[in-house]
Amino acid sequence: MIALLQQRLASYRCTDARGEEQALKEILQELVLYGLWRADFFSIAAFQGGTSLRILHDLPRFSEDLDFILKVPDPDFAWPTYFGALEEVLAEFGVEAELLDRGRADRAVRQAMLKNNSIGHQLNLGFVDARDGRKLKVKLEIDSNPPPGSDFDYRYLDFPLDFEICCQDLPSNFSLKIHALLCRPYVKGRDWFDLAWYVRQSVRPNLPLLSAALQQYGPWQGQGVEVDAAWLEIALKEVIDRIDWPQAAADVEPFLSQPEQRSLSLWSARFFHDKVERLCRAGE
Repeated sequence: MIALLQQRLASYRCTDARGEEQALKEILQELVLYGLWRADFFSIAAFQGGTSLRILHDLPRFSEDLDFILKVPDPDFAWPTYFGALEEVLAEFGVEAELLDRGRADRAVRQAMLKNNSIGHQLNLGFVDARDGRKLKVKLEIDSNPPPGSDFDYRYLDFPLDFEICCQDLPSNFSLKIHALLCRPYVKGRDWFDLAWYVRQSVRPNLPLLSAALQQYGPWQGQGVEVDAAWLEIALKEVIDRIDWPQAAADVEPFLSQPEQRSLSLWSARFFHDKVERLCRAGE
């Protein structure tokens, strides 16, 4: 099993310590996904968010967390239900993991943290010092009360072995990303990078899902807003005009390859106005 991990690491062709550490984190993420499949997690939950785009759709940026939503709301969901199965599967690959439940019953988004410092000791690393005692961390988050209206796909992965996962389809995933852009109380440059990627892929958001999410949380909660392309263009542009774009670009830069980093010089209100116009006027 260690040979599988070494082969996977070699496929990244890392050229520095940051790239190698990101590769190790991504390998650990994929092992966790495989472990969750073995635990039958995807019968009740779907993979979504930036890491799902990276792993399933080749989004050209690294992503730190594993994000999920329940297919059916369940206020009693708890991550420790899956800890035993995860630990067992990870051990098969020589990975000793520390799993911590950080969920709170009064919050719909339930968190867990996986910490590991064993994977690097088993692999031939070219840049990262596995003896420095630092632990790789992967945060798991799941929305136990998601808004209604998501659609789902099923995808097959072959690392570390063949398995199947349930994921949000791209229009639904895009809608919850737009919800974050409109409602997140701070600026996250990675969200805006993802918006540009979605537009480049010609993905159209699931507007009924976005409307349901806005009714559930955010400044439009309870206002009965009807989300259409015209409303969305105005709302996104209002957010765009308030953003410090050099700061937003600095947030995402460490997660990008050098070619992708060069495009960050374009980031401005004018640049993202163009993206939003292409999104909202497609198909007119």
